[in-house]
Amino acid sequence: MGVRLMVVDDHRLLAEALASALKLRGHRVLAAAAPAAGAAELVISRAPEVCLLGTATPAEPGMFDPVVRIKRERPQVAVLVLGPVPSPRGIAAAFAAGASGYVRHDERIEGVERAIMKARAGEAAVGPQLLQGAFSELLNPAAPPDDEGQRLLQMLTPREVEVLVRVADGEDTRLIAAGMNIAPSTARTHVQRVLMKLGVGSRLEAAALAARTGLLDRAGPVPRSPRPEAGPES
Repeated sequence: MGVRLMVVDDHRLLAEALASALKLRGHRVLAAAAPAAGAAELVISRAPEVCLLGTATPAEPGMFDPVVRIKRERPQVAVLVLGPVPSPRGIAAAFAAGASGYVRHDERIEGVERAIMKARAGEAAVGPQLLQGAFSELLNPAAPPDDEGQRLLQMLTPREVEVLVRVADGEDTRLIAAGMNIAPSTARTHVQRVLMKLGVGSRLEAAALAARTGLLDRAGPVPRSPRPEAGPES
């Protein structure tokens, strides 16, 4: 016996094609298309057994509000979300809203029909591949991109950061010492420690690395004092 269905999607051609295919398989399709904003009202007024509700952005906040309203006012209606390959968050949001399942837009008609029959029977309708992908992503989340500038910044003391900024500004040891009110020998020691921590062999390399990784932008400005006359480095 065919299922009394609704296909609700912003993309009219997709909705009508799916509705036609389901009609050919003996199902009664009540409507083929509607804007997302009016989806809940249409489903509530028609009260089908199963509704296929299309979405293009399953992880967007509020995307499944129509599902919440449908299940609140017509709890007997099984809602199947029809969308792209979702993230685990998208699948979780759909079920949290009360959906009975999730079907990919590119699913074969046989798969869509199986999901419809499961949903009408009160079963969860999610393809094994979607579940496998969701669990895989949840159990093995992608590592966040390496923020090299932040990592390098955390290796340096505030004093060494100031030294690096001054090196990048082209200051020699004498100017660094004068600007920081320290002895030239202390300034030279700070410079060597900075080079060692950054894993570079020269001041020029240190300045280039700091600029490339955005370390200088994160470091912020350093206090400036009048520069003494340039002379031989001590």
